[in-house]
Parts: sequence; structure tokens; C-alpha cells
Amino acid sequence: MTTTAITAPNTDPRAFIHMSQRELDEIFTAAPPGPVPVGDTQGTAIFMPGTFVASFVRLLVRLLFWKGKVFNPATQDLRNKLSPFSILGIRAMVYMGESWLDGRTVIVIDYSTTSFVAQKIRDEIREVSPGVYLGKVWWGKKRVADFALKV
Repeated sequence: MTTTAITAPNTDPRAFIHMSQRELDEIFTAAPPGPVPVGDTQGTAIFMPGTFVASFVRLLVRLLFWKGKVFNPATQDLRNKLSPFSILGIRAMVYMGESWLDGRTVIVIDYSTTSFVAQKIRDEIREVSPGVYLGKVWWGKKRVADFALKV
């Protein structure tokens, strides 16, 4: 018996904001972790996916707060690109681990030992199409948002 994985509809992460939470979860759980990204990535915040406010929130976050992440494989960490000027801040460790969503392997972005401000945050990402990663944001053990990264 063969199975077909659900994959992202295209390589534009902005398409995710129009999907339902269930669709995003299906895409995420069907995907392999993929390789850890290297260097600069462009981020798309996904709050309240599939709703009329999702596009507005994505734009607001992109313009004012968060633009993506910069991965450094040599140090196995990353820095978030913050503010309208893409200032590098909020460091996190990056490693392979077990997903809190489905127990399968993911790329973990762990702020617990690197940031006082974000120490309760944990991100999990998987590569859903070449160079496109879908992520889950956890605050403690509560899932609070999704995001996408494009290499």
C-alpha cells in the first residue's frame, strides 16, 4: 500500500494564511523535517489562519516586528530578524528533536537557555516543499501560532 503525503500547494508561504488550521496541521504532520536551513530566511507569521484578519496580521507583524530567521550551522543556532530594520536579536539553539504535535522528528528552535524574554518559546519546523518550512510556535506546552520560512 502506498500513501501520498500532503504537501504545500506551492512555494509561496503567504498561501498558508488562507488555509485552515487543520490543513496546516495536515501539511506539517505529513512532511519530513528536511535539512536545517542555512543563512537568511524570510518569515511569514500565521495567526488565525483561514480568517479574514490573517492577511492583516501577517502584514502588520512583517512590517513592525518579525521578518524571519538567520540560521548559523557552525554554531547550531539562529537569530531572529526583528523590527522594520531586520535587527538580529533573540537567539535560539537549533537541533533535531521530537515534535510535541505528533511525536515525529522535527527541527527544534529552542529559546529556553538563550533568551530570558523568550525562554518559554519553542518552535518546530519541517520542510514542506523545497526551501519552504512550516512551523509551529509553542508557549510552554500550549501551541499559540504558526509561521513559515522561505530560504
